[in-house]
Amino acid sequence: MKAVGPFRKILVANRSEIAVRIMNTCRLMDIPTVGLFAEDDRHSLHLDMARETYGLGGGELHETYLNVDKILKAAESLGADAIHPGYGLLSERADFCRACGERGIVFIGPTPEAMALMGDKRASKEAMEKLGVPLIPGYHGRDNDPKQLLKEAKRLGTPLLIKASAGGGGKGMRLVEDLSTFSEHLASAMREAQNAFGDDRVILEKFITNPRHIEVQVLSDAHGGHFHFWERECSIQRRHQKIIEETPSPALDQTLREKICEAALTICRGIDYLGAGTVEFIFDEASGGGGQFYFLEMNTRLQVEHPITEMVTGYDLVEGQIRAARGEKLNLTQEEITQRGYALEVRLYAEDPDAGFLPTTGTVRSIGESRLPGIRLECGLKEGASIGIQYDPMMAKLCTHALSREGSIEKMRHLLNDYPFLGLSTNRDYLQRILAHPHFREGKTFTHFVQTHKKDLSPPKLQNRELAAIAAAYTLSEKEPSFSQENGPQGGLRDSLFKTLGGFRNG
Repeated sequence: MKAVGPFRKILVANRSEIAVRIMNTCRLMDIPTVGLFAEDDRHSLHLDMARETYGLGGGELHETYLNVDKILKAAESLGADAIHPGYGLLSERADFCRACGERGIVFIGPTPEAMALMGDKRASKEAMEKLGVPLIPGYHGRDNDPKQLLKEAKRLGTPLLIKASAGGGGKGMRLVEDLSTFSEHLASAMREAQNAFGDDRVILEKFITNPRHIEVQVLSDAHGGHFHFWERECSIQRRHQKIIEETPSPALDQTLREKICEAALTICRGIDYLGAGTVEFIFDEASGGGGQFYFLEMNTRLQVEHPITEMVTGYDLVEGQIRAARGEKLNLTQEEITQRGYALEVRLYAEDPDAGFLPTTGTVRSIGESRLPGIRLECGLKEGASIGIQYDPMMAKLCTHALSREGSIEKMRHLLNDYPFLGLSTNRDYLQRILAHPHFREGKTFTHFVQTHKKDLSPPKLQNRELAAIAAAYTLSEKEPSFSQENGPQGGLRDSLFKTLGGFRNG
């Protein structure tokens, strides 16, 4: 890859907090940015930061933020010579990456070949097998006939995971605990995979009973420079999606830490990777020798949780992406990249954890503020923003950094109070309950933590005195205009009170 020199202008093909994050670095690098917006996003924070903006019109996602032709037209019409895709949306679409190149626009990310390879679970596992990277025992052959898959399932035994070959995010995934139900689960997984990804191929893997999810941040340039920025642990998940991440992992000693990071670099060298990425592993503590890690997948983009890696390493990963995309040789050595302290990230969602994590809607009346040191608020919302169901329900990410893991956790508990995001139901209290759980405090986490401790993480039952206080507060809210839905920052208080009182609205 030839050096292309400084970018004249970068179009950020994304929205909300990740668009804000990218534009912050572009501003520090003195690179003008273009912000995109759908009609229902025209008052978003990222547009205040962009040098120029471009409207994508209204309609469904495929008509706006997923419309490749519109986005490329925006870049060309405004003179942007590079596009940063952020994460989600078009960030892992090899066809979008290829289309950028065909128009003479630099895609800030990996090559389309690397993206296509690592986006296919079957092909990526075949590549990892050749590189000698540990894999979970399973079947990732090309015969997708149900009879062959059943034969392989019998060979592997239960518990067993059926996983969509082309997907992620838990779609097309089924846990089989009894072989008599395999065919039923297989048909269901294949239907869901076809609907979600247009591809019904699946792979089979032995299910690790108490797995931890550990990932390694990598960054590569076009001059053979491949670097890791250590690991993150992302074991606290709901519906196969992460809600709390931390670094360093409490599960690894230094020997295992170096082995898992070296495995990630083996992959980068083996596929001639370019840009930022994350290699994800499943870690089985029950295996002998202190535990065993297995390759899971590689995300060929920036990760949601990248800020905590930046906090412990002091390195701006977005700047690294931009420099690698310009063809620069990264001025780094692996020995220079060290971890300092502990960092924690929680994802604040507009959802109700006590109702099966159903998304919620409303208006953000007040966000809050904090003066604590060693914190980051990653947010693309402004007060008064409306939260609907057309986008992912993540509202913000809160990050803390401290000298110790315990210090980072305690700081996060204060930070969640400092940023209440009043006006609608969120998972804030649920996150607090996880942070307070003794097993979390001891670092005893695994991917089904929230299911295993579901009872512990349920909201505490209120005593009569507390119920009386809530009823009194509700009565005052009826009389005090500043507490009304229309006029005050506590617009969601009334609904919250109704929920707490079990829907009682007449007393």
